[in-house]
Amino acid sequence: MAKCLGRIFMGFGSAIKTQLRRPSSLSVRTTDVRTIVALPSSFFPKPRDFSLPNSSWGPEMMQLYEHYNSQCEAETEGGKKQEGPWRRLPSYNRLLKYATGGVYLSKMIQSKARLFTRNIRDSGAAFEYVLFVNNDEQKCVGIFQAGHLLEGPPGHVHGGAIATMIDTVAGTQATMISGPIVTANLNINYRSPIPLGSTVLLESSLDKKEGKKTFISCKVTSPDGSKVHTESTVLFVSISISHLLQRE
Repeated sequence: MAKCLGRIFMGFGSAIKTQLRRPSSLSVRTTDVRTIVALPSSFFPKPRDFSLPNSSWGPEMMQLYEHYNSQCEAETEGGKKQEGPWRRLPSYNRLLKYATGGVYLSKMIQSKARLFTRNIRDSGAAFEYVLFVNNDEQKCVGIFQAGHLLEGPPGHVHGGAIATMIDTVAGTQATMISGPIVTANLNINYRSPIPLGSTVLLESSLDKKEGKKTFISCKVTSPDGSKVHTESTVLFVSISISHLLQRE
């Protein structure tokens, strides 16, 4: 059984770079284990894509979304559509539920689990965000609007919520480069607090790669980039997905 599960999860890992290099009929998303998964078949209802605009998104959130989304597809002189430099990553609330073979795996591995940043269905209450990746430049950006359930200091976002978003964006960047990874070290310098309800832009870039280690820098700024809220460096280590199934 362990070998069988390992082969299934390795199938997820082998699909990562293929999915990030080009669009296909399969949508993808990223999680703590940084694996990319396929959408459900016609036997399952269409899941909610949390990365699409909703009524809770403010003007700054929408403006940034439209800016990057407009670069996901370009029109040639002949009027034909072609792939642009950026690509939006769909986002769902569960990894295994919508993975190939995931219905069976989810029953064996915490069937009630939900992705931490997507476990609240109320729009605008917690993590409202969307990720865009640029494969050619090896960059990832996250547009994040913090809801009222993320309060730390009165009226401002909890530092742990900010760290979660940094890990999410930087982890997506690391996955583009190294495939399945886990976070080994997250170092954050908090420069200025983020008011609840405001929108910030997270930008990650590759510092270096050494064997199984991938070093990523990520900064959190105001939408126009004029104010730096947080600066961070993150170390990720490449893993085999089957390693996650090993239990003592």
